[in-house]
Amino acid sequence: MKLCEGRVAIVTGAGRGLGRAHALKLAEHGAKVVVNDLGSTAAGIGADVSPAQEVVNEIVANGGAAVVDDSDVASWEGAKALVRKAVDSFGGLDVVVNNAGILRDRMLINMTEDEWDSVIRVHMKSTFAMTHHAANYWRLLQKEGKPIDARVINTTSHSGLYCNIGQSNYAAAKAGIASFSIVAARELQRYGVTVNAIAPRATTRMTEGLREWTEEQLAMRDPEWVASIVTWLASAEAKNVSGRVFEAWGYGFTVAESWQHGATSPASKNPAEIGERIRDIVARSRKNAGIDIGQELDP
Repeated sequence: MKLCEGRVAIVTGAGRGLGRAHALKLAEHGAKVVVNDLGSTAAGIGADVSPAQEVVNEIVANGGAAVVDDSDVASWEGAKALVRKAVDSFGGLDVVVNNAGILRDRMLINMTEDEWDSVIRVHMKSTFAMTHHAANYWRLLQKEGKPIDARVINTTSHSGLYCNIGQSNYAAAKAGIASFSIVAARELQRYGVTVNAIAPRATTRMTEGLREWTEEQLAMRDPEWVASIVTWLASAEAKNVSGRVFEAWGYGFTVAESWQHGATSPASKNPAEIGERIRDIVARSRKNAGIDIGQELDP
């Protein structure tokens, strides 16, 4: 069964890795795909449209429909142009998968302003800009009385959810995307749009060299596992699922629960009175979750 037959999808950062897997799986399930990628390095340097074109060629060779796009989705006009290209190419837009991203890892005391700004721009601004322009397209359709069953699927990270050292820029951006997704889901539900986020664990060029993986671990980190849940979330079957963050890899799909209230103490306007109370509620509250499943860390 093809879950996305006739749906039009944009996938950003779709030339390699996870984005490529998303585009191919969506096309396999009948979606018409706009394959967007600047073709830069993992650090965001340079441009080369050929990886995205290769994905388009593969989709077309397999009988699907796809077009290439090299817009800079972290720019306001680039994101707007990409939404317009989907509509002009395929007559509409149903799904936006925000996957574009770069890495510029460094301990925060050594991180430069550009290393911070560039990562925040590519991850957070592109997610906002693409969602903004797509949502306005769907809002106008709804005003015209047309039914909307649209999807935004964003990409967060375990680094953002559980805080990996050496990635203060990347973690901040990805944590922001997780929160943004929940807010956007609440705002856009009135227009018939669902918004979810995934935290993938996959082997791509952005994770190469981080550690040595066993053959089993590599198999469980195949991007196709993640593309499976992205494709389901893009389908009509997922119309009642919104505002959730999913961890995804071959070991399973998990709902990542957001911040929860811990222990509470009486308040006081006198800071000299609250020390014992604060130590008590810290001791009675759960530790922060760690980057590995089941791991908890002291703050």
